[in-house]
Amino acid sequence: MSKKHVSTAIGVVALALVLVGVGLHADEFTQQDVDRWQEEYMSVVDKGRALWGSPDLGTNGVACGQCHPNAANTHPETYPKFQKQLGGVVALRDMINWCIMNPLEGETLALDDPRMIALEAYIAYERRGVPLAPGKH
Repeated sequence: MSKKHVSTAIGVVALALVLVGVGLHADEFTQQDVDRWQEEYMSVVDKGRALWGSPDLGTNGVACGQCHPNAANTHPETYPKFQKQLGGVVALRDMINWCIMNPLEGETLALDDPRMIALEAYIAYERRGVPLAPGKH
């Protein structure tokens, strides 16, 4: 084996050891980390709450909260499930987009749109503690 190959092999092994070492510590965190993560989560929930009560997602002045005050009757714990309006088994975000397009007469949100994530976070937060029941009607 040439010096170049040995050097490359050593570099690959060293990188692998570093990556494995990082993986071993991935579950280590402090209370300060948990507090920071919870604060960030709640900031997203708050953004979702604001969107929920705002007519800005649509074009006709209707807000999500008019039909679903405090995310009532959204049942995120039952998704994915069959939704007659969409003709198949869908995720909660698909139903959110259906509501934005239909009752609100707005444009759908990309699944990674921060507003979609905020809406999902708010809905889930309002139903915290409810057992998961995918597919339930």
